[in-house]
Amino acid sequence: MVEKSPQPSKSSAMWGGRFDAGPSAVMEAINASVDVDRRMAEQDIDGSLAHAQMLSETGVISSEDAAAIRQGLEQIREEIRAGDFTWSAALEDVHMNVEARLKAIVGEPAGRLHTARSRNDQVATDFRLWLRDACDRIDAQLAEYQKALVAQAEKHVDQVMPGFTHLQTAQPVSLAHHLLSYVEVAQRDRGRFADARKRLNESPLGCAALAGTAFPIDRKMTAKALGFDRPMANSLDGVAARDFALEVLSAAAICAVNLSRFAEEIVLWCTRRFGFASLSDAWSTGSSIMPQKRNPDAAELVRAKPGRIIGSLTGLLTVVKGLPLAYSKDLQEDKAPVFQAIDDLELALLAMAGMTADLTFHGAAMEAAAGEAYSDATDLADWVVRELGKPFRDAHHISGSIVKMAEKRDIPLAQLSLDEMQSVEPGIDERVFSVLSARASMESRTSFGGTSPVRVREQVAAWKARLG
Repeated sequence: MVEKSPQPSKSSAMWGGRFDAGPSAVMEAINASVDVDRRMAEQDIDGSLAHAQMLSETGVISSEDAAAIRQGLEQIREEIRAGDFTWSAALEDVHMNVEARLKAIVGEPAGRLHTARSRNDQVATDFRLWLRDACDRIDAQLAEYQKALVAQAEKHVDQVMPGFTHLQTAQPVSLAHHLLSYVEVAQRDRGRFADARKRLNESPLGCAALAGTAFPIDRKMTAKALGFDRPMANSLDGVAARDFALEVLSAAAICAVNLSRFAEEIVLWCTRRFGFASLSDAWSTGSSIMPQKRNPDAAELVRAKPGRIIGSLTGLLTVVKGLPLAYSKDLQEDKAPVFQAIDDLELALLAMAGMTADLTFHGAAMEAAAGEAYSDATDLADWVVRELGKPFRDAHHISGSIVKMAEKRDIPLAQLSLDEMQSVEPGIDERVFSVLSARASMESRTSFGGTSPVRVREQVAAWKARLG
C-alpha cells in the first residue's frame, strides 16, 4: 500500500524553493505515480548505482560520497524486497521515494546523487531496463510454450485430423503438423520481442532534463554498466521517446492475438460437437447450475486477453501521438498500460503452455472427421492428373462430378463403384482407390513444409534440437 503522507511543507517539497505552498490533495492525487512506477524500484536502484559510480570516477562527486550512496541504495533494495519499505504518495514517484529514504540513511551524500541527471532521463532509463527484463521473460515463456507444443506433436505425428478452410473440412492433415504451425508462429513472436529489445537497448541516462549536462560525465560508462549497447545520441530523443514501449506493446498485442487463435481452437476441440480433445480438471471449470458442464475457461480467458492488450497499445498511442518534444507530464501515463499488458501476456503464456501440455486428444473422433465432407476430392483430382495426364482444371471438373454423384447417395468417394467413376472419366481404374482415404491423403503430402509424417518428423526433430 502507498502511504497518503501529509502535505509537505514549503521546505520539504521535493521540487525545491520555486513554490510557496505544497500541492492540494487533488493535485497530489493526479500527480502521484508511485503506486504504478514502484514496480521499477530495482531498475531505479540499478540506474542510481551506475550513475553514482560514474560521478565518482569522473570526479564529479567524491569516492566517499559514492560509497555512502552505494551502501544506502543496497539497504533500500533489501528493504523493498523484504516489504519493509514505506512508500509515500506525497513524494510522487519511485525516484523521490528512494531518494528521500537514501537521505534518511546516509544524509548529505544523498543530495549529490541527482547531480547531472533529471527525473526525465532517470525514468526513461528505468523504463527501458524494465522492458528489457520483460522481453527476456516473455522470450523464455514463449520457448516453454513451444516446447509443450513440440512434445505433443512428437506423440501425434501419425494422427490424422481434418484441416480446415473457412472452418469447413478441407484436406486431412497430421495433428502434429497442426500443432507445429503454432511453434512457427511463436518463433516469429520471439523475433518481434527480440527486435524490440535490440532497439530499446540504448541508454538515456545523462540526457538530463532535455539538453544534456555541463558536468563532465561519461555516458558510455553508465551505458556499459547497465548493459546497454550505447548511450542515446540525442538528449531530446532520450527523454521524449516512447516508441520503444509502443513497439513492445505491438509485439505483445500480436503475440496475444496468436495465442488467442489456438485458444479458440482448444475451445472448439473440447466441445461435444468436435470431440477432438479434452482438458483435465486442472484447466476446466464447472457450471453453478448445470452439473454436466466442463468449461475450458482458461482457454476462453486467454482468448479475451487481446482485448485488454490491444487496448493498452491503443491507449499509449493516443497519449503519445500529439506530444511535442521533449518531456511532458502526459508521459507519466505510459507505464500503467505497459505493465498491465505485460502482466496479461505473461499470464496467458503460462496458461497456454499449461493447457497445451495437459490436452488429451481423441484420435478416433479426429480421424472420423478427417474423412468427412469429401476431403479426399483433391487427391482424386491429383490422381487423374498424375496417372491420366489430364490438365488440373479438367481433373478438378472430373473430381467435382464424381463428388456430386457420391453426395446424391450420401456415401464416401471410396464407396462408389469403379463403373460409376468410369461413367464420368473412362480412364479411371482400380488404382484410384489407393488414394481415397484421409490417411492416404495425409501421407501423400511430402513436399517441404507439407503434412506427410515423413516431413513432420523432420520438423519435430529440427525444433527439438533448436529449442534444446
